[in-house]
Amino acid sequence: MHASRRSPTVGLTLAVCASLSVATGCMADSSAATPTWFGPAVDVGGGTARSFVTLDENGTPAGVGIRLSASALDGLTDAADVEMQTFPLELPDQTPPTAFEYVTLDWNPHGHGPLGLFAKPHFDMHFYMIDASAVDEIDPARADFQSRASKLPPAQYMPVDYIPTPGPPEMNTSPKMGLHWANRADGMIPGLYNFDQAVLAGSWDGAYTFTEPMMTRQWLQTRPTLTEDVRQPQAYAKSGYYPTTYSVTYDDAAAEYVVELAGMQLRQAS
Repeated sequence: MHASRRSPTVGLTLAVCASLSVATGCMADSSAATPTWFGPAVDVGGGTARSFVTLDENGTPAGVGIRLSASALDGLTDAADVEMQTFPLELPDQTPPTAFEYVTLDWNPHGHGPLGLFAKPHFDMHFYMIDASAVDEIDPARADFQSRASKLPPAQYMPVDYIPTPGPPEMNTSPKMGLHWANRADGMIPGLYNFDQAVLAGSWDGAYTFTEPMMTRQWLQTRPTLTEDVRQPQAYAKSGYYPTTYSVTYDDAAAEYVVELAGMQLRQAS
């Protein structure tokens, strides 16, 4: 976690930040009982995406998420030679830290593997518990890639009922991401699984490193209202605020899709 994101006096910073321009990525909705801070907007399709952090009435983290404008679903590339577009989203740096350090929004115009599971055009949203430089080190060209990729976390540190992609982890680890894990209860049987949305987990070098909501463009366009529990591990390798719920909604007033990992609880390392 980045200690630099901790604000000693959130109320004071809110007042100062509200006077800055939107371009700084420092604007906050301070009118609500639970203020929301936004990261800088990034162009996506015909619109924008931005990260956000919501605080509770005590100034502690309540949720982390992504807001995606409705127009962002238009104008997305479907070029045959584009496998994936990645849009890094900076987290606002005025809020207390959570377990998450880095967020990306990935557009997959032709889906991706495993074969027969995620072939529909969709978004991946990686909420990383490591920073951007550590994600960048997940590179098959590095001499230590195989040894680090093959190292799985102790079972108690991964969400209950989550299992890694079948096969050797060093072969299944995705560059600049990590090894993906799926909830066995989701019944992801190739050819039978009807993918509209799911929440994956990820690991790298023996650690639980990301939570990943995935959802198809077509499903998002239905403007869904979804709230689910986030599966928890039995123990935590690092202390921090971790989410207990996952939601996808549509904000009519803002014309934005809202994906949020919320219900933050402070967990102690053990």
